[in-house]
Amino acid sequence: MATASTSIAVTNPNMSSTSPPTPAVLPKPVVFASSGLGGMIGWVIVHPANTTAVRMNLASMQGTKFSFRNMIKENGFMSLYDGLAAGVWRQVFYATTRFGLFEVCRDKLHDIRGKTDFAGRVVVGAATGATAALISCPMEVATVRMSNDATLPLAERRNYTGMVDVVKRIYTEEGAKAFWRGSVPFAQRAALVGVFQVATLDQFKELYAHYLNQKKNSIPNVFCSAMTSGLIYSIATMPLEAAKNRLASQKPDAVTGKLPYTSTLQLMRSVSANEGFLALYNGFLPYYLRCGGHTVSMFIAVQILRDYYRSTME
Repeated sequence: MATASTSIAVTNPNMSSTSPPTPAVLPKPVVFASSGLGGMIGWVIVHPANTTAVRMNLASMQGTKFSFRNMIKENGFMSLYDGLAAGVWRQVFYATTRFGLFEVCRDKLHDIRGKTDFAGRVVVGAATGATAALISCPMEVATVRMSNDATLPLAERRNYTGMVDVVKRIYTEEGAKAFWRGSVPFAQRAALVGVFQVATLDQFKELYAHYLNQKKNSIPNVFCSAMTSGLIYSIATMPLEAAKNRLASQKPDAVTGKLPYTSTLQLMRSVSANEGFLALYNGFLPYYLRCGGHTVSMFIAVQILRDYYRSTME
């Protein structure tokens, strides 16, 4: 997200002396801390939508028909918060590095090139998104498994008792490599998220400020930009989200001991051939509610946190 906090002030001789002053640059620890806290706040809000999206997306893989009403009836409303702790911990690593690194690298690129354009935002967004995904992948695997475990047949449930239990059991039962199962589509998806969420939001904020006469980084400006970028990146990344969920939750075949999916491309081909390409979009509505909701709530939370920090420094 482009914030005035990390923008480079450019002197314009045509600007009047009444132009508002550029806010002081935030210290890097504040940039990273506000990014992580904003991501955590946003995730608490949208976690039920994520749980619904994961279960709805994996239902066809399990050969069942998803029903939200039956899910609540069988597992209870609070089952929507299964895996919340892992999801929040994921944001500690993912949001902090993805959003924080984006701003730091974007501004460093500005220093080198002397400008910040959309192409630069795309490159930085993709690189920092993929980096953040690889760092946070263990918590992503834990979140997917805990979110979906209650919907599995009784004989197939892992019956995790909490975040510590899921991390310990994955390590002891499957080895450390299992924490990065699905890391390739997760990194690919995160790279697209970096482009379609962070970079496009950065661009939409400037467009809306110019064409809708909004004050840049105001709550309305952040809201409109976040809703737009959230829709775009939901459409673009849903197939990779589906691939990541399936790879993270799959089990070895009981007879051969082999996993059914070995790569993102093989998974997409298999699903498209057996279930149809649109099966990769199962759960799109809750996924968009998660993506759009998290985009809005996260970036607004980040903006409020940074505005508060500035107010305490005045």
